[in-house]
Amino acid sequence: MFPNLNPMELLVVFGVAVLLFGKKLPEVSRSLGKQLLEFKKSFRGIEDEFRSISQTTRSHMSSYSTLDETPDTNLGRQTPTTPKFEPPTKSPVPRMEAEPQPYQD
Repeated sequence: MFPNLNPMELLVVFGVAVLLFGKKLPEVSRSLGKQLLEFKKSFRGIEDEFRSISQTTRSHMSSYSTLDETPDTNLGRQTPTTPKFEPPTKSPVPRMEAEPQPYQD
């Protein structure tokens, strides 16, 4: 998050902070800590909402799968049925594409 600062640079940053804020430095750092804590709490709240949504989604999906083994019937859809293949009982009769025309001179 922060760049690598050597001890001298940290001392300069601390000195500037003391010059700018002086006696209010503890108060500023306390309010900054409170804001950070509040941010973490709100972030946890959002995470909890996502977890509860995912758990309810999973429970609904598991209730669908426990109703029946096939997922198509769970959604109210019917699986399409195809007609069975039945082999012909008679031998096929050969047909010609076009009827032969008599030869004319």
